[in-house]
Formats: sequence, structure tokens, C-alpha cells
Amino acid sequence: MAGFRTLDDVNVAGKTVLVRVDLNVPMKDGRITDDLRISRILPTLHELSRKGAKVVVLSHFSRPDGKPVPEMSLKPVAAALATALGSSIPFAEDCVGEPAQSAIDKLRGGGVVLLENTRFHAEEEKNDLAFAKRMAELGDIYVNDAFSCAHRAHVSTEALAHLLPAYAGRNMEVELKHLQAALEKPEKPVAAVIGGAKVSTKLELLGNLIDKVDKIIIGGGMANTFLFAQGREVGKSLCEKNLADTARDILRDAVTRGCAIILPDDVVVAREFRQGAPSKVVPAERVPADQMILDIGPVAAARLGTILADCKTLVWNGPLGAFETPPFDAGTVTVARTAAALTASGRLLSVAGGGDTVAALRHAGVAEEFSYVSTAGGAFLEWLEGKELPGVAALAAPAAVAAK
Repeated sequence: MAGFRTLDDVNVAGKTVLVRVDLNVPMKDGRITDDLRISRILPTLHELSRKGAKVVVLSHFSRPDGKPVPEMSLKPVAAALATALGSSIPFAEDCVGEPAQSAIDKLRGGGVVLLENTRFHAEEEKNDLAFAKRMAELGDIYVNDAFSCAHRAHVSTEALAHLLPAYAGRNMEVELKHLQAALEKPEKPVAAVIGGAKVSTKLELLGNLIDKVDKIIIGGGMANTFLFAQGREVGKSLCEKNLADTARDILRDAVTRGCAIILPDDVVVAREFRQGAPSKVVPAERVPADQMILDIGPVAAARLGTILADCKTLVWNGPLGAFETPPFDAGTVTVARTAAALTASGRLLSVAGGGDTVAALRHAGVAEEFSYVSTAGGAFLEWLEGKELPGVAALAAPAAVAAK
């Protein structure tokens, strides 16, 4: 990940700044159920406003497939954003053209306006240059504060960075610095906790991490496939048996490259997957034929705590068990709290990301105690896979033009 420009590198006073954020927040019955993405962008919006810029907020919301869909308007989000900022925020009925320009013209320095869903235009996701030029006409400077959208080469996430002087917002800056510290220039030893249901969705990730970390802790349904690949019976557990050869290849590659793959010593099994279902702890090699693995066991959780205590850096993506359904949350909760305690004591840099991961850490009550928890899903995963993110690469490119 190359260097990138930040708000420290530009004078925004008297300028109109287009700020790409991620306001694709979860909503139910017209109300936002999780405002983390809003709170994360407040430092950037406050700073730009305080420095006298006209602040123009761009975002997508849901998947309207390139046409206006009233239920996917950003208008309801404007009120929540205004409350969070502590100031009124006008709303423009479009993200380009006269409605957007008129709303911007009415702004005073320090004012903030929210434009309508960028994905109401099909050209947005096509990264259409003509559409990008129309959007660029609205501002003098472009700021990207949406790492969670940086894996998409869309007009508002990538093309604008080539048409206007482009900078990382404070949320993007913090995210990139933590990601660099976690994998690009980490303090060793480095551990990665990789969980989730299927190995098939994490093959590229595992292949990249083997070369970058010292230990990979595998949990969730993924671990079942690796246990099966080692010749252990997994009963009725979720298991991609067709990937056993792939799992064995990964295990061999890890040995060759000096990366330890950690699988659970004991597991929690049950005959059915439901809250409060009768369960028991068994050694990983003694899973009953009529039962399924739904969590790591206490011996495994304790061992992982010892492993993390010997590490300096942790990257976490994916739960270790079916944490949404007690009692199968115990393993994830125990290890998460251990990582949080090590972080609090200054012994561990901990970076986590992915939707299920954030939910799991919140369930454990430690999301605020990790060094950094990313709100990104796909972008965080692609970064772990070693892929270049278009939205980040654009910020690292030479400045396209001088500020107007």
C-alpha cells in the first residue's frame, strides 16, 4: 500500500469539497439500527466544516440498480446525520445537475449538504467518465472517507480521484494506517484468526496470509473441513469435503513457509442447531456421527489465549463458532475478550473487520477495546487477500490537477 495524501496536505478554506462516505447503514422501519458508520465520518465532516469548506456528502444506499427507488433514498439518513453533526443539513434530490448545484450554491462556508444516492444513476457503478465529469463540476477537492467502498471502482469512489485533487479523510487515514501496521509493517509474531462457514470463500485470503503471518487460527465451519482433511470424522457438521485436497495443500504450504495452522483441540457438539440445544464438549478427533460441531471447546479457547499472549499483532476476520446462537458463542467470546485484554495492556495490536466479525466482537462486548475494528466487509476481505483496492490506489496516484 503506497503513501496517500490526507487533509494535512490541503487548504480547504473557501473550497467546495466532495466527500465520499459510506452511509449504507442498516435500517428498519425507517430508523437506523446501527450508526457506527455515521460516527466514524464525523471527524472528517467536522474538520472540513471548521476549516471553512463547503462540505458536499456523497454516498450510495443499498442496490437500486441504476434508477431512482424511493425506498432507497438517502433522505431519511440526512436527519440522523444532522443530529450526529449537531447542525442542520439540507438534502439535494440528485447527486449531479441542477438540484445538486443549487443546494451547494445555497451553502455558506462550513455548511454541509447531503446529495441523493449516487447509485440512482447507472453510470455510477460503470465508472463512467462523462458522469464523473458532471459530478466533479460540483466541487474543487475530493475526499474519500469510505474505505468500506474502496474495493469498488465506481465514479464516486475512484474516478473522481483522477479529476480533482484527492485526499483521504480521517476515517480512511486511520483505517489505512492500522492496516499497514497489521500486515505490511507488523510487529511480530503476527497471528490471524480466520473463521466463517466455508473454506471456499477464504482460499485467496489463506493463500496470502501464509506468507505474511506466523500463525493462522482457523475456526467456524472452515475448521471442520481442515479437520476432515486430516482424517478426522466431523459427524453432521458443515464441511466442504470436496475441498479436502485443497485444505491439505494449504496445510503443506503453511509448513513450507513457516506458518503454523492452528485447529481446535476440542469442540462443542450438538444434535441440533438451535438456541439452548443440549450440547457437550468432545475432543476434536471424537465427534459423534450423529452430532455437529458448532463451537470450539474450552481447551481450544484457553490454548488460543496462550498463543495470542505470545503475539504482538492480531488480524481477525470471522467468528470461531455459531456465536449468534448461545451456547455456541462461548469460544468466540472467550478468545475475543482475551484479545481485548491483551490490547488494553499494550501487549497486542488488534485489527478486526467484516460484518460477522464486528457483530461477534460486539456480542462479546469488546468491539471498542480492539485497536481498530473496520466497518468494511468486502474491502477488508480483499485487503486481507492482498488485492489492490481501486479507491485506495487512486488516492496514492499523483494529484490529477491543482485545486481550483
